[in-house]
Amino acid sequence: MTLKERISNTTRRQWTWFAVASTALLLFTVWAGNLWLLLFLFLLIDIYVTKFIPWTFWKKTKNPILRKTLEWIDAIVFALIAVYFINTFFFQNYQIPTSSLEKSLLVGDFLFVSKMSYGPRSPMTPLSFPLAQHTMPVVGGKSYIDKPQWKYKRLKGFGDVKRNDIVVFNFPTGDTVATNMESVDYYVLSAYNPNGSEGVKSDKRRYGEIVYRPVDRRENYVKRCIGLPGETIELKDDVVYIDGELLPNPKMTQHNYMIQTDGTEISSKLFSELGINKDDYSNDGMAGQRTQDLANADSLSMVQLGLKINGDKKGKLYYSIPMTDEMVSEMKAKPFVWSIVKETEPKRSGLYYPLDYQQDWTRDSFGPLWIPKKGATINFNTDTEYKVAAYNRCIKNYEGNDFEYRNGKVFINGEETNSYTFTMDYYFMMGDNRHNSADSRVWGFVPEDHVVGKPLLIWLSLEKDKGWFSGKIRWNRLFRSAKK
Repeated sequence: MTLKERISNTTRRQWTWFAVASTALLLFTVWAGNLWLLLFLFLLIDIYVTKFIPWTFWKKTKNPILRKTLEWIDAIVFALIAVYFINTFFFQNYQIPTSSLEKSLLVGDFLFVSKMSYGPRSPMTPLSFPLAQHTMPVVGGKSYIDKPQWKYKRLKGFGDVKRNDIVVFNFPTGDTVATNMESVDYYVLSAYNPNGSEGVKSDKRRYGEIVYRPVDRRENYVKRCIGLPGETIELKDDVVYIDGELLPNPKMTQHNYMIQTDGTEISSKLFSELGINKDDYSNDGMAGQRTQDLANADSLSMVQLGLKINGDKKGKLYYSIPMTDEMVSEMKAKPFVWSIVKETEPKRSGLYYPLDYQQDWTRDSFGPLWIPKKGATINFNTDTEYKVAAYNRCIKNYEGNDFEYRNGKVFINGEETNSYTFTMDYYFMMGDNRHNSADSRVWGFVPEDHVVGKPLLIWLSLEKDKGWFSGKIRWNRLFRSAKK
């Protein structure tokens, strides 16, 4: 059959579907800003009009088993392509794995994450299995092929990241992962190891293989954006300041507290009624693990901590209990509670960003730290060691430059320089559970190319401490807004 005959035999229904498909392709091409996509027009013409390629040849086979098998394969391939397209450009599902955003978002919340809010990224690692972030389900192994790697490009969205937005992003320091300890930051592992990164790489029995992951295949995290590009952030006594101005805490912000009772044991039921999970008051899922009988405690130390002594009674202490201001008020109202004291962290008690620079920053007293902004220039003629420690990862790992610091001089791409101009915006992210969140205070800035999307809706919420017939589904959280 000639081309003219094929076109003349095309039905109105075929022309309609061709018009719909080609219009969608044209609109997507304009949105993506990539004229190469118009080549798919030839594919659409053949599918709906000319039909030179027998796309549905299997429908004519007389073997029912073969026909049924190919039907299933066709349906599965179509579904995978559709899921890949939707997941890449429009929305994806995300489950809250940790308590870092409690009580704004809870462990077990399933989120509808909009990629249109900030604009979806064009695929950076295009050859990957749909719905698998970096590891294949069941069988294991990588769910993506490393090459090709495409440059970062973000399509037009509805807006930009704003302060106090809850944001889903790829974990910045998840570029390198120890496979036996995937939940632990590789750079923190290296900082704690006496032999640094070499010690981690050489001990495969303990740490496993060390693997590299491209930007869009790194683990997804969710935190609240506190600091925006070009701003200076500082924490003083657990209070956030942006460019010297106080930033009020989100309504559901939590901190760790010590609760002193008259000796009464706080029941798991009371903890549950206040919204405190087992993991929040126990170390191994059993009540009573974060408690201390104060009978033999040093009286002077108790007074210094703000605890009470009633005659010869010292009571019982619960420590590291995360609570919101409202929860603190409810707990204080209990007749057996003597005192509630917010916990503070001593200096040099942990590793905070930048990890390789000695400072006395803590989770409560941090900074000041300037957040890089696209087009802004940093000079290395003062406080050079500090600036190198704070920004070398941005320059080297995130913006792809060779970076060296030797003999007090900075070399970028092999040339000595005393300044650098950033090519991306960066954000400072924190969890609402301020004393139980590994966030930008530990691993630094989130580059703009790591931003995935914005949670819009909680479509399911499961309480892990309860059974299916005893309150596992949190019905009051279903279909609630996640933009708190």
